[in-house]
Amino acid sequence: MADPRPARVAGVVSCAVLIWSAVALAQDVTPSPPAASPKTATAGARGDSSTVAEHLRLPPDVTTQHELTLPDRKLSFAATAGSVRLYDDKGEPQADIAFTAYRLNGADPQTRPVTFLFNGGPGSASAWLQFGSAGPWRLDMGKDALTPSAPAELQPNAQTWLDFTDLVFIDPVGTGYSRFLTSTEAVRNRFFSVDGDAASVALGIRRWLEKAGRLTSPKFVVGESYGGIRGPRVVRNLQTEQGVGVKGLILVSPVLDFRDFGGSSLLQYVARLPTMAAVAREQKNPVTRADMVDVEQYASTDFLLDLVKGEADVEATTRLADRVAALTGIDQAVSRRLAGRFDQAEFRREFDRRNGRVLGRYDASVSGIDPYPGSSWFLFDDPSGDPLAAPLTSAAVDLYARRLNWRPNGSYNLSNRSVLRAWNYGRGINPVESVSQLRRILAMDPKLKLLVTHGLFDLATPYFSSKIVLDQLPAYASPDRVKLVVYPGGHMFYSRDSSRQAFREEAQALMK
Repeated sequence: MADPRPARVAGVVSCAVLIWSAVALAQDVTPSPPAASPKTATAGARGDSSTVAEHLRLPPDVTTQHELTLPDRKLSFAATAGSVRLYDDKGEPQADIAFTAYRLNGADPQTRPVTFLFNGGPGSASAWLQFGSAGPWRLDMGKDALTPSAPAELQPNAQTWLDFTDLVFIDPVGTGYSRFLTSTEAVRNRFFSVDGDAASVALGIRRWLEKAGRLTSPKFVVGESYGGIRGPRVVRNLQTEQGVGVKGLILVSPVLDFRDFGGSSLLQYVARLPTMAAVAREQKNPVTRADMVDVEQYASTDFLLDLVKGEADVEATTRLADRVAALTGIDQAVSRRLAGRFDQAEFRREFDRRNGRVLGRYDASVSGIDPYPGSSWFLFDDPSGDPLAAPLTSAAVDLYARRLNWRPNGSYNLSNRSVLRAWNYGRGINPVESVSQLRRILAMDPKLKLLVTHGLFDLATPYFSSKIVLDQLPAYASPDRVKLVVYPGGHMFYSRDSSRQAFREEAQALMK
């Protein structure tokens, strides 16, 4: 999961601030240790420097064998929980990047695809994608499971991607069990920056490929939410700095341009309207994106024209506000008071305020109790996302300790708010976006494919925002290379069985 809210605080990005010493991370000067016996765990942190405190080191990699029994098939695979260590250009250890790798037994490692997956935040571990969508085990994230006290029981995942690709789930520094091995403030600042983060993830991918002997395997990258900013940068860094080609990039509920999420941007209202209307229609009957053609057309034509005319044009504003009220079910008087310009928090509260309920930010088809219904402030949590933190964390810790036999010291961080607070989005006239990187990676490799996926009811990263962005790409980003798919559901649309299955089929088709 990601949180686009930092855009309001972070402002805009200075390229000068984001240009950091990629050489410092890209140069890995310490030699690898001899390979361990197949009967023992593989060494996970190489070149154990005496400068690294013992309690900071992640334990050696552990590989275990498993068999997954599914309704229509059985999968035998190896699971490796471990880490790669990143060094600076002086050979000093800087961080351990934790990963969880699943490799199907009996497949040719040189020709079998390998997919690297990470979540967003910044500050989110990869458990969301691992236990919600692609991994061999799954945690129930459906509406009935949205309570902190829900069972943290992992079940076999019939929609795992392991049939057609090996999987490597990556936790950037500060998430999961990944951690710094130095207290140097400059290192921390570099890793917690837009380009520094992407470079560290790219180097971690290269290191894993070297370690596993998979440099010649077909490679794919999947990023969720803030992964829309991280993912294109990771692919470009792999192409230009790490000497690693990528065949496909999959973005799940991505943010591609922070300019669309706040401030004075009119596009934030355009991007949000189809999702808000879809939420209203879902109250009556199941909805797909095909049912939203009329709203998308209105949002990009008459709605936008009336927005541009501004609130000084009373006739245009009234017309706009009344149409928004009709599409969303919001009281007409409220819509007129807000000039038809709804922030996501305002919409979430006003939609069912008469019953004291608020909608989810990550999935607005989910509602919960407003703890302060009479307050003029927005003092509520996200009923579609926050309740999952406890069962997901417990499931992850239990998996590593009990099934995978990997027991790091320290705490597991599913969503590390200290990372989010420390994140450096840069300062300057250019806001954070990844469209520039998308253009470059698609232009550099004409065979690279891009799949962008969204949930129809996601207010955190509305699907229509990506539609607007992707429509601006040049002709070389042709429909056979770039595809947008919208599923019923929210930010984690894969919590719905049908959407998870459909997403799996799209990913498999891209990797053929």
